[in-house]
Amino acid sequence: MKDLKIKNIARLCLIPLVLGLTSCAGSKKDKVQLYEPVNYSKNDAVEYEIKTIRELPESDCVKAFWRAGILKENVSGNQKVQTLYNDMMQKVVDAYNKSLSEQKYLDSLGYYESLKAMNYPRLSQLAKSDSQLRSLINSKVPGLGNARTQKSVPLSSTINGTVTVFVDKGVKVEKGVGRPDAMLGSGFFISSDGYIITNHHVISSCVDPKYEGFARCYIKLAEDPDTRIPAKIVGWDSTIDLALLKAEVKAPYVFTLGSSSDLNVGDKVYAIGSPLGLDRTLTSGIISAKDRELFTSGKVFQIDAAVNSGNSGGPLIDSQARVQAIVFAGVQNYQGLNFAIPVEYLRYELPLLAAGGKRRHPWTGAYGKTKRLPGSGAKNEGLSVMYTMPGSPAYLSGLEVGQTIVSIGGTKVTSLDDLQYYFMQRKAGSIVRVTTLSEEGVRKEHTLYLNVRPDSPGYEVYTHDLISGALVPILGTELVRASSKDKREYTISRLIKGSLADVSGFSEGDPVKILSTQVSPDKTAISLTLYARKRKNGFLDVGLGLAAPLDSPYYF
Repeated sequence: MKDLKIKNIARLCLIPLVLGLTSCAGSKKDKVQLYEPVNYSKNDAVEYEIKTIRELPESDCVKAFWRAGILKENVSGNQKVQTLYNDMMQKVVDAYNKSLSEQKYLDSLGYYESLKAMNYPRLSQLAKSDSQLRSLINSKVPGLGNARTQKSVPLSSTINGTVTVFVDKGVKVEKGVGRPDAMLGSGFFISSDGYIITNHHVISSCVDPKYEGFARCYIKLAEDPDTRIPAKIVGWDSTIDLALLKAEVKAPYVFTLGSSSDLNVGDKVYAIGSPLGLDRTLTSGIISAKDRELFTSGKVFQIDAAVNSGNSGGPLIDSQARVQAIVFAGVQNYQGLNFAIPVEYLRYELPLLAAGGKRRHPWTGAYGKTKRLPGSGAKNEGLSVMYTMPGSPAYLSGLEVGQTIVSIGGTKVTSLDDLQYYFMQRKAGSIVRVTTLSEEGVRKEHTLYLNVRPDSPGYEVYTHDLISGALVPILGTELVRASSKDKREYTISRLIKGSLADVSGFSEGDPVKILSTQVSPDKTAISLTLYARKRKNGFLDVGLGLAAPLDSPYYF
């Protein structure tokens, strides 16, 4: 748990590392899987694309429909393409009807929204609309839409609504001596029939396919700390660090979910949990900040309430006992620095967690930052597209560098946060309609397929693009080839403000020579050794190394 937090803390500040000019294994040219665009003017290329789309499995019917739509947009008057499009559209309609009959309303909603994004002409004739489907989904999700059933009680009484989450990992042997191995965290009831919220990292060993040891999840009630009660892990999300558990107990107290948008910096909050296994602990503090980029999706609160390892997953409540956030506790070597996940994220995620299994976030294969109007201070204009990965949904849909996303699925987008909040409420595998503005103010519509977000988006970029383009999201710099003789020599053609390259002192026009690149074994970071002649250093030759994470909040 502590290692995970240090990794996330490192994302808060990208610091260049001097690695020396040691030889690095791995070569960019051995890793690239370049996408070759379809030449729509060639009949054989169109025929091959039709064949490829038809061979996609039934589970990818939405993706097939989307790709058929792109083909239809680029090839006019081709009867085979029109037939393909109609066939794929009907497959999505059939999937919608089937999921509806099976009462898989979350799937139905994805199919409905995909048909809507593609302007399905008989949308109004479908049995259930998107609003009706959302009502059906929320009616079955624990913790949503339920008013408080208990009367107002003292804060001390709400402690009974919390639990200690105990993950038994058997016996750990060190130097020939065995000792009990366990993970402790906290949780809280969101329904009377035993649904509990905690952090993913508390129960991660129970659901991580790479973990090969013994792991069993239990809870201990605050009023009966001696009894272990088995808990089922219903759904989990490693990106937002949330998990939904179910125990066969009647909750002694059920928390009401608040709205953390009501909170401001300086407001008083209370944390309840089991720090270091000390159950029934209540501490207080204030909201120190509301916009920390601890995770790759969404911003979290920084709090000064006294919490430690074991508090993770416990509720952060206001004076009226409403849950305003979920504690993410115990950052090693950073005393008093703790964080909490806003309750809005839990509201967004609950239908997807309740559906069961691993929560898979959407992504489009793009990278960008919030665009602010010149001279407007903090006024946001939208999400500026700074990179699209070749072959990705963003690339195929026609998103271009320099465009600004101003709406998605009919929801206004003023910042990267707005798009991330939209994605939190959506399953991967659906289609959305995106509106962009060009630098000249030209408005354009795009249909965008939501792929599954990879564990390491930067690694996908690194393996699907040339190094000259891949370094845009990784380092914040775009390169152009500077020599026909030496393929390692480049010139910086574009620099993203605030990026690792920017804070490292690079400028547009600086010559660089990439000597080697190396990806870490877990594919979460990359190191580069290079020579550079920085304008800010008087164009002196400098040999240096840079290390960068292969994930960040700016991938979407």
